[in-house]
Amino acid sequence: MTRHIVLLLGGWSAEREVSLVSGAAVSNALIEGGYRVTSIDVQRDIGAILTKLHPKPDVVFNALHGRYGEDGCIQGLLNILEIPYTHSGVLASSLSMDKPVAKSIMAAAGIKVAEHKIVTHEELLTSDVMAPPFVVKPFNQGSSVGVHIVKENEKFKPAEEEWTFGGRVMIERFIPGRELTVAVMGNRALAVTEIKTGHRYYDYGAKYSIGGSQHMVPADIPQKVYDEALRIALLAHQSLSCRGVSRADIRYDGKDLYMLEVNTQPGMTPTSLVPEQAAYLNISFNELVIWLVENATFDE
Repeated sequence: MTRHIVLLLGGWSAEREVSLVSGAAVSNALIEGGYRVTSIDVQRDIGAILTKLHPKPDVVFNALHGRYGEDGCIQGLLNILEIPYTHSGVLASSLSMDKPVAKSIMAAAGIKVAEHKIVTHEELLTSDVMAPPFVVKPFNQGSSVGVHIVKENEKFKPAEEEWTFGGRVMIERFIPGRELTVAVMGNRALAVTEIKTGHRYYDYGAKYSIGGSQHMVPADIPQKVYDEALRIALLAHQSLSCRGVSRADIRYDGKDLYMLEVNTQPGMTPTSLVPEQAAYLNISFNELVIWLVENATFDE
């Protein structure tokens, strides 16, 4: 019988639009692969909807991005329902989404990370939290949502109504240099891409606007550095207990590689970074999607 795949997309996070684009591309690939596909724009009643579906899903393809979709929440629900799902489980999802915790785990594994400190929103407004340049990051957002680089002689004092990402903020030393990213598929690091952008940095607009960035795969860096980027991406994937695919974001200052974060729900359009690296290794977008479905599981 044709396998029934439920595709979760949309949701209500700040990354809803990105998820809808990823979901549409995944849906086309699944249909072309011969699967029966039910797409659900996720709202807060998703548990009730899943329990009423007939036939029961054979696999859930998780194309959600951002909070609730990639922080362990939807994964926990699917564990309770015992429905296999793509990408990482509860532990890896929650750890990777919490940037300070993820950094501590990666540092313990021997991976270089940027110096950081945790401050309150009030401290950000009233004190000099770190010598610039530094990066202001919400604890648990993806796609560079809420990220701001504070340069020398610049003040960043967002009013309370302008900062909607919680009472605590991560301040991270800015690492100058080149933006690299590595996709991991199962137990294999695929390739290294260098990302260039005309934007101030690789922000949300650079990631998702037409012409916002250029991707060079393979990155034109020394082979020793290339191999090390592959190694630490796989090590981070394993240290955080990720499964399926993940994407490691790295800065290269010309001497050292610094891991910024690991994304457990990377973008899934044919031109997204992970599918681009898969294509470089002759793995088509459809093959990548089907591999994710066929390797889906849940936490037992």
